[in-house]
Amino acid sequence: MKAYLNLFDFRQPVNYKNETFAGLTVAMTMIPESLSFAILAGFPPLTGLYAAFIMGLITAIFGGRPGLISGGAGATVIVIMALMRSHGLDYVFAAVALAGVFQIAVGLFKLGKFIRLVPQPVMYGFVNGLAVIIFTSQLEQFKFAGSWLTGTPLLIMGGLTVLTVLIVLFFPRVTKAVPPSLAAIVIVFLLVYFFHIDTKTVKDIASVSGGFPPFHIPSVPFNLATLKVIFPYGLVMAAVGLTEGLLTLNLVDEITGTRGNGNRESIAQGTANILNGFSPAWAVAL
Repeated sequence: MKAYLNLFDFRQPVNYKNETFAGLTVAMTMIPESLSFAILAGFPPLTGLYAAFIMGLITAIFGGRPGLISGGAGATVIVIMALMRSHGLDYVFAAVALAGVFQIAVGLFKLGKFIRLVPQPVMYGFVNGLAVIIFTSQLEQFKFAGSWLTGTPLLIMGGLTVLTVLIVLFFPRVTKAVPPSLAAIVIVFLLVYFFHIDTKTVKDIASVSGGFPPFHIPSVPFNLATLKVIFPYGLVMAAVGLTEGLLTLNLVDEITGTRGNGNRESIAQGTANILNGFSPAWAVAL
């Protein structure tokens, strides 16, 4: 669920308690994920947070339905890594902006509705595949200086991980007033903080201090040669990002028994990616 504000429709009632908890949960879980994806792609870690901020804000305001949040698409990391290594960071920014143009075009031509033709097994396979990508990206946290943790550090990290999973699984049996993911984050944090448990924290992954995303025009030649380079990457990123976003929208539709607007979601994601292309951000929509 996402904290949702529709600027064009104020008829929807707002449950501020649920929206606050949803926003906190997503923010807490998005920080390590965004940092991990950015580091995996070879970018400055803070760019992942910038991307998550811009994407989440724009799609929350202009997106196609409540109950859905957009962030970094893990499946695009491989594509971004290839462009990063061959041409550098500014070409990635340009490709992200071009991907946003493609996504807006999909929305304007009302092509988002065709996502409903995807078979249900494919939709579930997509969700499980996404879970695998996120899981494997987090395995890097079990390493230190390129080597796997051993001994006490490994036991502490593994124990806290298992505890977090158990809280997520069983906390709803105690109360459903607080999202179990948020409860797990808070409980484990308090344990580590007050008992001075020596383990890795977010600050060990990367520094997250900074301000609002500054405006940045990609330093690439604006000519046909540049377009030939970024066009295939932008097209692939747009396709992967929209596929993940619209499949997730379709899944939320099925869970809630309601229907979102895929075309509007496509335009929102495209707009966010254009903004990401002109700031130090890297992600395409999820």
